[in-house]
Amino acid sequence: MDRITTLQSFVDKSPDQAFPRYGLAMEYKNQGRLTEALVVFAELVDRCPDYVATYLMYGNTLAETGEAGKAVKTYRRGIQVARDAKDSHTVGEIETALAEITSAT
Repeated sequence: MDRITTLQSFVDKSPDQAFPRYGLAMEYKNQGRLTEALVVFAELVDRCPDYVATYLMYGNTLAETGEAGKAVKTYRRGIQVARDAKDSHTVGEIETALAEITSAT
């Protein structure tokens, strides 16, 4: 069984758990299957909007696919989610990504 199939089975068994879905999105991203990764990241944001790790990788993937405007919105939302979670490290990472993308456009 390949990694995608394995991760998808974990998602199917626990559809409201963030980590398996995040792992699936990241595996798609790592394999260069960005369209599929974006679908899974969007599902993750819908099902688990407080899962802080999502926003940086989702925004990065949007940026990679030329969706800068959506990436900016995702980063901004992620900054707020990370602040609400008192996760200053992730706030800093997402702010850096946001600064990079806004200076490039």
